Formats: sequence, C-alpha cells, structure tokens
Amino acid sequence: MPSAAAKKKPSTVTRALPYKRVLLKMSGEVLMGTKEFGIDPAVVARVAKDIKEVITKGIEVCVVVGAGNIFRGVSGASQGMDRTTADYMGMLGICINALALQNALEQLDVPTRVQSAIRMDAICEPYIRRKAMRHMEKGRVVIFAAGTGNPYFTTDTTGALRASEMDCDAIFKGTKVDGVYTADPFKDKKATRFERISYMDVLTKDLKVMDATAISLARENNVPIVIFNIRETGNFAKVLKGQGKCTVVSNSK
Repeated sequence: MPSAAAKKKPSTVTRALPYKRVLLKMSGEVLMGTKEFGIDPAVVARVAKDIKEVITKGIEVCVVVGAGNIFRGVSGASQGMDRTTADYMGMLGICINALALQNALEQLDVPTRVQSAIRMDAICEPYIRRKAMRHMEKGRVVIFAAGTGNPYFTTDTTGALRASEMDCDAIFKGTKVDGVYTADPFKDKKATRFERISYMDVLTKDLKVMDATAISLARENNVPIVIFNIRETGNFAKVLKGQGKCTVVSNSK
C-alpha cells in the first residue's frame, strides 16, 4: 500500500517566484483590441492564455476587469446622466466582460468562478470573501464583477480592495504601456520610465497610474502594484518571473 505521502499530489507552486497569490487588474479597453468598442473574442482568448500560463506555474490568480469597452459611468455622467445610475450601468458592463473572460478561460480547461458584488444568482456567485479564497486555493481563477457594488468607486479601487481582502502578494495592473513614466510616453518622447516608485511619489507627482483612492488603499495595506503592458503576449508570466519591463509601486523606492 502506498503511503499517505506518496498519494499526496505534488505541489505545482514554483517557489523561485516571489508570488503565491496575485490580482490581475485590467481595463475593459484591453478586451476590445483594435475595435472602437465591444469585445474582440481573439483578444479575450489571448488574455485567457496568458492567465493560464501563470496558473500552470502554481500562482493563485484573481481578476478585476473594467468596462470602458462597453460603458463608462463617468462619461455617462458628463453627458447629463445621473452619476449613480451611470455607475450602475458600468457595473453591468463589468459583468459582461467577466462572463466573456470566464468563457475563454473555461475553453482552455481553466476552472473559473465569477463573483459579483451585486447579486445575479442566475449567472454567477455573490461575492463571498472566504469562498473566493477557497476557490483560489483549489486552483480556480476568480473574477470579481460589478466593482465594489457601490457607485462613485472605480475598478482601480475595486482592485486594491479585493487584493487587500484576498491577502494578495501584489496587484498586477495590465495597461497599454510597460510601466509608470514621468509623462505620457505617447505624447512626450522624453518621458522616462521608473523601475520603482513609492506610493507617495505617485500621489504627489499626480502620476496617472491608478486613482488616488486605490493608491492610498494599496499603501495602507502594503500591497505592491506592478504596472506592465498586458497587450504583449505572454507578458503577464514574464513579469511575474522578473523578466519583463514593468514599474513596481511600493512603500520603498
């Protein structure tokens, strides 16, 4: 009879990596690719493959995605809509993106759960912290939908909140640039990239990394933020291994 130790499934966690559990935060615009709005299935499939690559290394992953490819509450409010109503519409857009990403991951045989801050029992689970943590411990990807469930809060703040609640080792924010720059690199050719920068410098220099509430929340809970280019195939895993370009925002420079 094989011993209990022999029966035990070997751990797949790569201990060389400094992370055990991370939160991936990405904007809704990532999912629309080169389209003007909506979802590009090919891009969603590519992002799902990048997430799977990280999961296979034994890293626990949860995701927060925005809804800028469908509807922005702030934009709606600026055009005369009631801000609260506009923000709730944005939360529904987040749910659409979450379901699209879940579908793409499950097509790659990656077990995934969507948890919504607003109850939608017919399509996903309600957000329950302990249940979400248990899902990740079992190797499932958890996608947090509907923001915080409250208006006036961005998905950046949702990312910082959920990362803190889930005891994540870091927030990986996937953007269209490979880090934090002194200015917009698309507009200023002289802009230089920071390798590391403190939360306070991000706030005092008014660098557009995440909104101030999200930065402050991450700072208070000492959750590092890693800014990287998610549009580059395989970059999520590469940055996790310390090989890709990125900027780390933390309490120390």
